[in-house]
Amino acid sequence: MTAHNQLSDICELRRETCLPQDFTGVVYVGLEHIDSGLFSLSRHGNPSAVRSAKTRFYTGDVLFGKLRPYLDKAAVAECEGICSTDILVLKPCKVPSWYLCGILHADRFIEHAKQTTHGVNHPRTSWSGIKVFETNHLTPSEQKIIAAVLLKMQQAIETQKKIILSLRDLKKSTMQHLFSHGLHSENWNTTTFVDFATLHRGYDLPVHARTEGAVPIIGSNGITGHHNEAKITGPGVVTGRSGSIGISHYVEQDFWPLNTSLYVCDFHGNFPLFVHYFFEWFNFRKYATGTGVPTLNRNLVHRDSIKVPHETEQKEIARTLAVIDTDLALHESKRVTLRDLFKMTLNKLMTRDILVVDLDIEMKKVHA
Repeated sequence: MTAHNQLSDICELRRETCLPQDFTGVVYVGLEHIDSGLFSLSRHGNPSAVRSAKTRFYTGDVLFGKLRPYLDKAAVAECEGICSTDILVLKPCKVPSWYLCGILHADRFIEHAKQTTHGVNHPRTSWSGIKVFETNHLTPSEQKIIAAVLLKMQQAIETQKKIILSLRDLKKSTMQHLFSHGLHSENWNTTTFVDFATLHRGYDLPVHARTEGAVPIIGSNGITGHHNEAKITGPGVVTGRSGSIGISHYVEQDFWPLNTSLYVCDFHGNFPLFVHYFFEWFNFRKYATGTGVPTLNRNLVHRDSIKVPHETEQKEIARTLAVIDTDLALHESKRVTLRDLFKMTLNKLMTRDILVVDLDIEMKKVHA
């Protein structure tokens, strides 16, 4: 029979509170700075921006988000600082920080934490609730190997994240240059928006009236479902009319645009994919009206004066940006696959469904 430890056997709760104004030289970490499912902190805040008492943490501590534990927020601190009181600061006791963090990300622990929450609107767990969680008793060698495996897989995920961010920056700067200066020249034709791409409001389609099919239903945030009947022939371009404004969606096939969106009903001979990228670059938000839920006023958009290249240059620009989008899609897919693989591996390591004693893993960066 496998021996077990309680969480309190392998870590202890730090209870050192402080005032932010006394720690101006360190970082501040709130729940918003911890990414779900990731072990490292990629950003932080400034203590000068917060006021009430906070909790002190040190390098190697594990920061666990006790508010809504189903959000799966836990990270290893790579420096010292202060954090929100909605974060429990756990000091590892003779176990690697990454191993402890792995326990907190495992499905079995998250389920336990959810069962110990209190409060309806803001459910929180507590140290008294999670400290009794039982985990497998592993040797120090096994703990280090698990920590090393998790570290390497997280590094692969972080690599994809950095590539994605770089590609997004490249796309943004490329779009700014192309739509400001052109691909070959700045001598573009001046026209009104309505004569470039005429917008039309989408159509209502209640959930109860939908029949499952292959036709994408597109709202302000993209595809929201599928139907067996198309309203518009593809290719098409759709942007948000209410709620999410300024997001463009390009669809090759026939589709149904919802009434929360605006679709292009007349391209006036312009290349649809170019129109999509132009929409991504164009500032639709300045034509939004309403204080609660912003709504895009297409009449104001239609009157705007814009510059547009001839069709040949439109196609060249669209293909240039499509290459970047293809790379983006590839690396986003890789990141999703790696995160799914990581979660599966993590759970199997913590339940000992995968035995790691014979794995040859580099452990130089893993410390108890």
